[in-house]
Amino acid sequence: MTAHAAVLAACACLGAALADRQHPTSPEETVAVSPEQVRRIQSMGWPGPPPADPTNRYAESDTAAALGHALFFDRGLSASGNVSCATCHRPDRAFSDGRRTAVGAGAGPRRTMTVLDAAHQRWLGWDGRADTLWSQALQPIERDIELGSSRRSALERVAAEPMLRQRWMAAFGEEPIASKDATVEQIDAAFAKLGKAIAAYERRLVTGPSQLDRWVAEWKRGGGTAVLHPNEHMTASALRGLALFTGRAGCWQCHGGQTLSDGEFHALGAPGRPERGGGVSSDAGRYGGVDVLKSSSFTAAGPHSDAPAGEQAKLVQSLVRAPDQFGAMRTPSLRHAALGGPYFHEGQFDSLEEVVRFYSTLEGAQSLDHHQEQVLTRLDLSAQEIADLVTFIRSAAGSPPPYAWTGDPWAPKEKAAPPAENGSKSE
Repeated sequence: MTAHAAVLAACACLGAALADRQHPTSPEETVAVSPEQVRRIQSMGWPGPPPADPTNRYAESDTAAALGHALFFDRGLSASGNVSCATCHRPDRAFSDGRRTAVGAGAGPRRTMTVLDAAHQRWLGWDGRADTLWSQALQPIERDIELGSSRRSALERVAAEPMLRQRWMAAFGEEPIASKDATVEQIDAAFAKLGKAIAAYERRLVTGPSQLDRWVAEWKRGGGTAVLHPNEHMTASALRGLALFTGRAGCWQCHGGQTLSDGEFHALGAPGRPERGGGVSSDAGRYGGVDVLKSSSFTAAGPHSDAPAGEQAKLVQSLVRAPDQFGAMRTPSLRHAALGGPYFHEGQFDSLEEVVRFYSTLEGAQSLDHHQEQVLTRLDLSAQEIADLVTFIRSAAGSPPPYAWTGDPWAPKEKAAPPAENGSKSE
């Protein structure tokens, strides 16, 4: 299968299977919720385009995004010449990789998070070690288990490769820096621009409205009543799952709002994978992430930010590392949960059913210390309730970004775009 065919197949799955439409249900299969649940449902819906990023002056630049697109897929950025951002963030895997833990230049300790809708997040990575999309984009280039390269080598690649050189000049109106003659300050400034170009590209990787979003929009137009009616977007099973989600199951506490994530960090004590020793994970999580973030010059408050006195900069400056952050991981958005597992930061669970079953029974849960999340209690869900929650989660998967941004710009021209279907032009 060619690369563009693989992406087409993935998009087809995302657009159809992940919508998880079922047989129509009869009108009488309604679901009643409380006034509190109504308010929680009202907070949901498609978040739309990502918020502005004042720390990146190139965030909305199409020419910067085109450069970032090429950089994202360029294996030449890695020390070996065999690894790119797209190695772990594969378009045909919803910009993750389907592995339990990532494999780049070396084996990583955590599962690959998708970059879909990442521009909506306040912190990046499982441990929040980056506070902007552009600062996160820089870290893998120099990390030995990811691309294993250096900022000087990356900039030399840009200067030497015609496509990158041309796109750099279009984006920034200047020649790429000659690395060997540049000062440390010049290298760092140019490296920051490289990250901002990748971030401009990743801001284009936004999913469209999901079946849940469409249902919520219709429900709001109909007055947002406490009686939920199934339609072509949401089945009765999905609505029962929504009622559990916003009610007894308590999922909304971490996965509420438009992004279906609170964007914060929690230590849940999920069991480790048996092949990795099980038991309590030694991963420091947010506790270690704060250190990485505070020690970096590539932050919203740093010298390469375009808004060093802005709101995001103030957040970074106020961060304090605390013992109760140990093992805490960022809440992933449920907008991408239906795109395939495994799940949790070590890929502990292979299916959504396993995840919901864990929250139902807490079987194998590890006690980290007295700070462990107090929000977790056994839900004791029935088999039908587990199925309803899974059906609801599947309804949250949105439509894929346009192929113009998901295709590999390094692929041969005849393979760079999918064939048009039914006589229509491809995106």
